[in-house]
Amino acid sequence: MNLLEELQWRGIIYQQTDEDGISEVLDKEKISLYCGIDPTADSMHIGHLLPFLTLRRFQREGHRPIVLVGGATGLIGDPSGKKEERKLQTLETVEYNVKSIKQQLEQIFDFEGENGAIMTNNYDWAGSMDLVTFLRDYGKYIGVNYMLAKDTIASRLETGISFTEFTYTILQAIDFYHLHKNHNCRMQIGGSDQWGNITTGLELIRKMNPEGEKAFGLTIPLVTKADGTKFGKTESGAIWLDPEKTSPYEFYQFWINTADADVVKYLKYFTFLSRDEIEKLEKAVEEEPHLRHAQKALAEEMTRLIHGEDSLKQAIKITDALFSGEVKNLTAEEIKQGFKDVPSFNFSNSEEIGLVDLLVEAKISPSKRQAREDIQNGAVYINGDRNTDVQYVLGEQDRIEEQFTIIRRGKKKYYLIRY
Repeated sequence: MNLLEELQWRGIIYQQTDEDGISEVLDKEKISLYCGIDPTADSMHIGHLLPFLTLRRFQREGHRPIVLVGGATGLIGDPSGKKEERKLQTLETVEYNVKSIKQQLEQIFDFEGENGAIMTNNYDWAGSMDLVTFLRDYGKYIGVNYMLAKDTIASRLETGISFTEFTYTILQAIDFYHLHKNHNCRMQIGGSDQWGNITTGLELIRKMNPEGEKAFGLTIPLVTKADGTKFGKTESGAIWLDPEKTSPYEFYQFWINTADADVVKYLKYFTFLSRDEIEKLEKAVEEEPHLRHAQKALAEEMTRLIHGEDSLKQAIKITDALFSGEVKNLTAEEIKQGFKDVPSFNFSNSEEIGLVDLLVEAKISPSKRQAREDIQNGAVYINGDRNTDVQYVLGEQDRIEEQFTIIRRGKKKYYLIRY
C-alpha cells in the first residue's frame, strides 16, 4: 500500500487537483509540499491538526514538509467560513501568536535530516511588499471573475466583503508561488475550506511559470462527529494544544471519551498506528466495547504526540486516581489538572478546622445536621480516605503539599479545599 492508498484507506483525502498527476509524481520522486496556518490565536486547537498530521505522513515517507505560519495573512483574515469581517489583529499580537504556534508545530515535525521540515513565515516576503508590486506582479494574473466564482467570496457578496478580505486568496496564492519558486514546493495541503485558495495558487503558478514543473493541491475532509455535533468542542470550549489552556489531563480525557461510533475514524485520521493495529482495535470495539481499548490507544497516541511521554504518564496517573478514589498520592500540580473544574473553597485560615464546620462552610453539606449524617454514614472522604469521626479536626496532615485537601461526598462528588 503506497502513501496515497493509505491516505484513501484512512479517509483523509477529500479533493485532488489532479489525482493521476499526484500519483505519478509521488511514485517517481520525493517532493516538497506545504501546509499553512494563520495565527488567529496564540495556540492551535485540535481542529487544526489533521492537515499537519497528513503533512507529517508525507515526511515519514521521505518527502520534505514546509510548514507556513501566516504572519502576513494573519493580519488580513481569511473570509473562509465567515459571515462577517474578521477583527483585525495588531502586528504585535500576530507576532506573538506566530512564535507560540511555531513551538507547537515543532512537536509534530522532524526538522533534522535530509528531508527535515522547513519552517516559514509569509510576513518575510509579503510584509514589505508595496502596493504597486502587489498589483503589477501578482494581481494582474488573477481575474475578478475568477475570484467571484470562489465559494468563499461568492457566499459573502450579499452580506458584504471588504477589498482586504477579497484579496486574501491572492496573498495565499503568492505564498504557494513563492514556495514553488524558492523551495521547489510541488503541492499544498489544506482543509476542505481551503480548496479555493489552493487552486488560486495553482493558477498563479501556471501563469507566472508556464514552463515550470506542474504543482498540485490536496484537501482533507472536515472532521465530524457521528452525532452531528462539532468536533473538538466541549462544554468548556475548544481543546487547545497549549497545556496552559487545555491541560494534558483534559487533552487525554477528550480523546478517551470518544464515542464508539467515532473512535476508529479518529484512529485513522490522527494516529500513526498501522492498519493491522487499527483493525485489531476496531475488532475490540465490536467485541469488547466496555474495555475501551481503542479509546485508550487514541488518547495515549495523541497525548504523547502533542505533550510528550511524561505528560501522558501524568494524565494516566490522574485518571487512575480519580477512577479508584486513591487521590492522596497525587502531586499539587496533578491536582490542579485533575480538579480544575470541581467546586472549590478557599480556606484562608491557617488554623485547624473541624470536619463538620468545613463541610458547611465549603457548602459541601447544607447544614451541620446533614454534615454529621454524611460523616456517620461513611459518605465523606478526605484525600481518598473515608472518615466517620464527627469530631475530626483537619490539620496540616490533611494538606497535600500545603496547598490542597480533597473532599469527596458520596461516590463521585469531589470538592477542592485550597489554602
